[in-house]
Amino acid sequence: MINVNLKATENFVSSELYNKQVEQAYKGLDTVLKGNGAGNDFLGWVNLPSEIDNALIDACNSIVSRWRGKVDVVVVVGIGGSYLGAKCAIEALSHSFAANMCTTNPQVVFAGHNISEDYAAELLEFLSTRTYATVVISKSGTTTEPAIAFRIIKEDMEKRFGKEVCKERIVAITDASKGALRTLANQEGYSTFIIPDNVGGRFSVLTPVGLLPIALAGFNIKELVEGARHMQEVCSKPEANNPAVMYAAMRNAIYSLGKKIEILVNYNPKLQYLGEWWKQLYGESEGKDEKGIFPASVNFSTDLHSMGQYIQDGERILFETNVLVKNAAHKVVIESDAQNLDGLNFLAGKRVEEVNKMAQLGTKLAHIDGGVPNIEIEIEKIDEYNLGELFYMFEIACGISGYMLGVNPFNQPGVEDYKKNIFALLDKPGYEEASKAIRARL
Repeated sequence: MINVNLKATENFVSSELYNKQVEQAYKGLDTVLKGNGAGNDFLGWVNLPSEIDNALIDACNSIVSRWRGKVDVVVVVGIGGSYLGAKCAIEALSHSFAANMCTTNPQVVFAGHNISEDYAAELLEFLSTRTYATVVISKSGTTTEPAIAFRIIKEDMEKRFGKEVCKERIVAITDASKGALRTLANQEGYSTFIIPDNVGGRFSVLTPVGLLPIALAGFNIKELVEGARHMQEVCSKPEANNPAVMYAAMRNAIYSLGKKIEILVNYNPKLQYLGEWWKQLYGESEGKDEKGIFPASVNFSTDLHSMGQYIQDGERILFETNVLVKNAAHKVVIESDAQNLDGLNFLAGKRVEEVNKMAQLGTKLAHIDGGVPNIEIEIEKIDEYNLGELFYMFEIACGISGYMLGVNPFNQPGVEDYKKNIFALLDKPGYEEASKAIRARL
C-alpha cells in the first residue's frame, strides 16, 4: 500500500491552506470520476485496471510464448507515452546488470524515441548478430520519430528474415480501425493490439502499449494490473487518506506559495525512469495556459554530488517529492576493515540500505532547513504489484491536479508547434508556405 507522508511540509504549508486544497482536490476527483470536465473523451484510463480481463493478459503472454527461445532481442518502437511506461517498469524490475547476464527472456531495447543517426546505425549494428522481433507502437503510424525507426527496422528485418518470418516477428499496437500503421498491419498480416481511443499516450502504460513489452521482458503483468486495480479502488474515495488526493492537494498548496519546480527524487537507481515517465505525465498534462509546476527529477544520493548544492542553497522556487522504497530486495552488510583507512569502521555490521535510509533522512532534514518542502511517497518494495499501484496513483493524482489548476489535463496543444516547423523545414508536401516563412526568419 502506498503511504504519503506530509510531515516535512508542515513548516511551509498551514493546515488551513492544505485543507482548502483538499476540498479542491475532492472536486477534481469528482470531475475525473464523473467524466464531466475538459478532455473527458480521454478518461478511458480511469477504470482501465478493473476492466482489463484475462483475455488481454493471455494475448500478451501468447506473444511471449511465440517468441521465447526464437529471438534474442525485442525492439520496441515508440516515443513518449508509447515507450516511457514500459521502459520505467522494465528498468525497475530488471537486475541492474541484466544486459550483461544470461537470461531466458529476450533483451528489450527501444527505438523511435529520438532522431539520432548514430543511434539508428548502432542499433542496426547491435541487431546484425542477433535474431530479433519488433513491437511497433503508434496510434497513427505517422509520428515522425517512430515512423522513421520502424521503416529502417522493417527493411532490415525483411532483408534478413523474409516477409513470411516478419509476419510472425512484428506486432503492431495501434488504432482499432484507422491510420497508416493499422493499414500496414492489415496488409502484411501482423498480429495487432489496440490502443483505446479514449486513452492518451502518457496514460497508456496499463494498455498493451505497456503491458506487452513488460511481459516480453519476463515480468508478471497480471500482478501489475492487480496493483493498479487495488489503487483504483483506494483512489476513488473522497477521503482524507486517499493518497492521490493528499499528493495533489499538497503539491498545489506548495505551488500556491510560489514554488514553481517539483523535483521527483529517488534513492534507488532502479527508479530512474520513473522520473522520466512522471515528467511527461505531469509536464504534458499541466504545462499549458501559462500555468503548471515544472517537473524535474534527480537520483540520490548520486545527484547530491551534482544538483545537491543548488537544491540546498539555490533560488527557493522548488520542492521535492521523494519516492521511497520501504524494503530492499537484497541484503549486503558492511564489514570491518583492519586498517580502517577510510574511517568507515563505525558502519561495520550495518546493511548498505540502512546507510541509504539515513542518507534519505539526513538529506530531507538539510533540505527542509534550506527552505525546500518535502513530500514523501513510500512503496513497500519494487515489484510488479507496487509499480501498478504507483502508476495508477500518479495518473489519477495528475487528473485531479490538472483540474485544480483549471487546465485540460488531457490535451497537449503546444506539442504540435515544433512538429509543424520540422515538417516545413523538411519540405513536406502541403507545408510550402510555412517553409518559405520559416526560411525567411533564418
